[in-house]
Amino acid sequence: MIPTSGINGAEEQERRATSALLAVLSAVKEFGRGFVKPFGAPAGGLECFIEVPFVLGERRLYPDGLIRVSRGSKAWTALVEVKTGANNLETEQLENYLDIAREQGFDAVITISNEIPAIAGQHPTKVDKRKLRKVSLHHVSWSQVLADAVMQKEFRGVADPDQAWILGELIRYLEHRKSGALEFDDMGEAWVGVRDQVSAGTLRSTDKGIAEVVARFDALLRFANLQLGRQLGTEVVPVLSRKETADPSIRAQGLAQALCATGELSGAIRIPNTVGDLVVTADLRSGRVTCHVDVDAPREGRPTTRVNWLVRQLKAAPDSTRVETFVAHARGSQAAELLSVVRDEPSTLIHDAAKEIRTFRLATTTTLGTKRGRGRGSFIDSVLLSVDGFYRDVLESLRAWSAAPPKLRPAAMSESPEVDPDVSTSLVSTDYSSQDGASLAPPRTGSLPSPDFDSNTQP
Repeated sequence: MIPTSGINGAEEQERRATSALLAVLSAVKEFGRGFVKPFGAPAGGLECFIEVPFVLGERRLYPDGLIRVSRGSKAWTALVEVKTGANNLETEQLENYLDIAREQGFDAVITISNEIPAIAGQHPTKVDKRKLRKVSLHHVSWSQVLADAVMQKEFRGVADPDQAWILGELIRYLEHRKSGALEFDDMGEAWVGVRDQVSAGTLRSTDKGIAEVVARFDALLRFANLQLGRQLGTEVVPVLSRKETADPSIRAQGLAQALCATGELSGAIRIPNTVGDLVVTADLRSGRVTCHVDVDAPREGRPTTRVNWLVRQLKAAPDSTRVETFVAHARGSQAAELLSVVRDEPSTLIHDAAKEIRTFRLATTTTLGTKRGRGRGSFIDSVLLSVDGFYRDVLESLRAWSAAPPKLRPAAMSESPEVDPDVSTSLVSTDYSSQDGASLAPPRTGSLPSPDFDSNTQP
């Protein structure tokens, strides 16, 4: 339905991508609502327009699109700027559109490009913050648009079959190489220089290019989230501390320091309903990429029982998976062994049976590519394949331990057997208790026996 033939340049590519996206946003109710909701738009009728002319000073400007959501007498309006291929957003152009939006009383400016910001919610282009006082600026990558479209159609659902088919055609278009909606495919111009400096041990935090490499790595992790979430039908997100979310520079500084000190870049991915976060560590010095997850051990049972509980869940995991144990009140791991050995001899992970195993760590390590782009031997593909493989072979099959439900105690009998019905209950001095076993239940004969009691003796 959406043709890719006849695309001869960036301008035509952007126009078709904009038209296709805005048309489907207005045609597929669920997809349109899901697209504008994160930007603060209300639920209501959604209308889309392309290349609406505006006058700014003495110039006539044409934003790529305009979205309007109407609810009663109120309307929410946003300008849309689109870039495809390797084209990046321009500061001057965005600031002009922010000025137009402010003059027209619009609510937001939304940008769409192949740029993936290092942290969600962060815009890849720097603009004058004074222009954001009355108008908000939002960014969506084409990878995010494609992931949301797939999740809406395949997992969340579209009520109308015709609308579901239309959304499928948008997915088909965006997945075509001529659409300009590219996947993450480049570690940036600074990658080769920084990589070589890390290998030589000469990289310093003040060197040029390190900030770009760090930002590209976080962008790669976000792309891995989108790709994995698209396959799983759920929202996969990067793991960030509160401080890192509030101030992205803290995360960037931490990565830069680690890269200089150890040659490593690392980050974590959170997948709903899994036993733990998936941690990715790329070691540029050793040329290895490692994925690992920490699993809480059962809180009861012998150490061997706890190890066997874990091994039973790893039937599909490769023999080369590394298993480590962490015990209470100790630093570092107590023991580490390959899964192939642990399967045959669980006791290899137990150095001291008196110490309680608290956590298991499962890790797989593969070769790290070094090339800047995509394809065989590339850094990007080696990280993506490692993440997908670890989830499929290890993380997907793990279930958190849960204690067995408590067993119901036998209730105290309201009336013990062997009760003599001819004796008044007021004369009975004992009663059956839950603390009495079956053999300890007191006889109830109605008398008050005592070894030394004589009825003819006066007290």
